[in-house]
Amino acid sequence: MKTIQLDRQNTHQTPNVRKAEELLAHTDIQLNGDRPWDIQVHNPEFYQRVLSGGSTALGESYMDGWWDCEAPDQFFHKLIMARLDSKVIPLSWKINILKTKILNMQTKLKSRKSVEKHYEFSTDLFISFLDPYNQYTCAYFNDTDDLDIAQEKKLELICRKLMLSPKDKVLDIGCGWGGFAKFAAERYQCHVTGLTISDKQLEYAKKICDGLPVTIIKSDYRDYKGTHDKVLVCGMIEHVGYKNYKTLMQTVNHCLKEEGLFLLQTIGNNISVTTTDPWSNKYIFQNAVIPSAKDITTAAEGLFVLNDWHSFGAFYDKTLMAWHRNFKKNWNSIKDSYDDRFYRMWTFYLLSCAGSFRSNKSQLWQIVFSKRERKAGYQSIR
Repeated sequence: MKTIQLDRQNTHQTPNVRKAEELLAHTDIQLNGDRPWDIQVHNPEFYQRVLSGGSTALGESYMDGWWDCEAPDQFFHKLIMARLDSKVIPLSWKINILKTKILNMQTKLKSRKSVEKHYEFSTDLFISFLDPYNQYTCAYFNDTDDLDIAQEKKLELICRKLMLSPKDKVLDIGCGWGGFAKFAAERYQCHVTGLTISDKQLEYAKKICDGLPVTIIKSDYRDYKGTHDKVLVCGMIEHVGYKNYKTLMQTVNHCLKEEGLFLLQTIGNNISVTTTDPWSNKYIFQNAVIPSAKDITTAAEGLFVLNDWHSFGAFYDKTLMAWHRNFKKNWNSIKDSYDDRFYRMWTFYLLSCAGSFRSNKSQLWQIVFSKRERKAGYQSIR
């Protein structure tokens, strides 16, 4: 890969460099500076590429080795705090936003294609940085700095909030690799039905839950019919799309018994949107949308009673940093299946997300619903 190292003394030679420095003026980020959050530019074409291409170009130029940063998480934290992430929006993305307002980008077919793009990576990739229960959602770092313990605390928190008991039949919509199903079945002796549309997750979940009262089914949530005491949607509504929030809530309502409980764990947006960051949409989570509080309550209105709303987005920063440390530490065990560009892409993904949560731009919510008012009320659990 051919790169050109720029001399910091010559960074004022072009209008594009001056424009970049103007944009960075209020971020405390320097071009070719010596602090962990400063960026080192290796290719002079970087400036024009990013100024014209926005978020997508920033990520792709990093993947191509055109720039580096010792601490990308700190870089993104400063970038977002200065709201620079919203200053450069190319015309192509404005057109895409318009398209999402007209079309349903998360139909059954499109959802399957989106899953294939991300979750059909080798299972070894995810195992390399996740905990033993393969939890690909925020951990609960309450009185611990250990990722494995924090993920068990998160699973235990979900079980307690759902008031699980051995008699319960639990539905896990978007069950991932079966970690919650395994945990709940082993610790609470309840029966868990997990839904996924990923073939690799289906295969892995069936394997780790073998011998337990767990049923893993390949099914879109819109096709499933069944009745359950408790329902969990953890890290899945982000893939549903804003046109389908109500449909998901109606599905859960139909599947949940009258006295049942429904727990939703989701990344949260501070405003209502119809799409996600363009680089992430292209390379990581195609057609994903992060719901706002308004999106969720509007979709749930008339179907559920809101019993509890628990916010712990700061823990997602710690989760992502732990994932990145594991990914970096275990890279040698999986690198034969990938290349350097993929390594840089995954690093950019994990650390840019960490910067987003650190900046309070992104939230993490656990919300407990019931179908109607409960006779004994609901006691919040933390």
